[in-house]
Amino acid sequence: MLAVACAHAGAQNINDAAAEAAKTLMEAQETGTPAPKPQYWNRSLLAKLDFGQTSLTNWVAGGYNTVTLASYVDANANYKRDKLSWTNRLQMDYGFIYSADKPIIQGNKDRFYFESKLGYVAARNLNYTASFNLKTQFANNYKYGTPSSEMLETMSPHEAWKKSRELKAGSFAPAYIDLGLGVDWVPGNWLTVNMAPLTGGLVIVNIPGLRSTYGMELKDEYRETAEEIRPEFYRPVRFELGAQLKADIKVNINETFKYSTQLVLFSDYLDKPQNMRVNWDNMITWQLAKYIAFTLTTNMIYDDKVHIADEGGVLRRRLQFKEYVGFGFSYSFSSAK
Repeated sequence: MLAVACAHAGAQNINDAAAEAAKTLMEAQETGTPAPKPQYWNRSLLAKLDFGQTSLTNWVAGGYNTVTLASYVDANANYKRDKLSWTNRLQMDYGFIYSADKPIIQGNKDRFYFESKLGYVAARNLNYTASFNLKTQFANNYKYGTPSSEMLETMSPHEAWKKSRELKAGSFAPAYIDLGLGVDWVPGNWLTVNMAPLTGGLVIVNIPGLRSTYGMELKDEYRETAEEIRPEFYRPVRFELGAQLKADIKVNINETFKYSTQLVLFSDYLDKPQNMRVNWDNMITWQLAKYIAFTLTTNMIYDDKVHIADEGGVLRRRLQFKEYVGFGFSYSFSSAK
């Protein structure tokens, strides 16, 4: 009898444990695992560092030893929730070149560009937008002329080359700031066209000696009375009100080959609206290895208000074009969507 009672008690305990386990399993199934927290932000970063060097020894064809160093950063932070979106992009270029024929380090790349856009879905492929753009440089940039023999005799080579240079641009000299209201047309992930018929802009030139080059106006008190025009007589800021069209294309040919381009057209309602300001940037990236990439970039600018001198000193409107080919270290990061 004792054995039967013990067996009965053991069986009852097993049944109770099984029932408790089944109850716990059913509660877990009803509750379910917590849903993952929504990710509204998507961030990405591309950083590049290119190095180049040329060394010549008894080279009959001529030339000079050179060293180049260039850096590039492209950072993006984008927010999207329901019908609201906010995109931010920062691009920074900075580089140097040293040539043995000039005992001075020269800048060959200098660009700071930030754009931010707030969007709200209006219809399929169309968004209402408010955009902000800022474009300028980090430091002073110069054009170097050849020092005279007198300068080379009376000064050190370094000082002679510094004295013969001509300032062409600097930090916020110029700087272009735009705030526009318009719409985005987004037919696919590869193309975005922004049309902003109401765009207010500021052109800032905080270095007096450069203000006439970038089309700044004379101050009111000097327009009629000044016998000699001095750099400080020009206004440091010019206001613009016009329309802006911006087209962005990003195409990934394959996992290693990418192409991106941006075309920006601006027409100033207040001053010769038929003469548009044009900015066109292109970049081709070929990822050769995990951290090694080949890059080709071009930048083209046409500004009706900017006058550029040729070798003879004649000032007139000219097309500006820059090309850069780089090969070096590349690192990219992108957060999960």
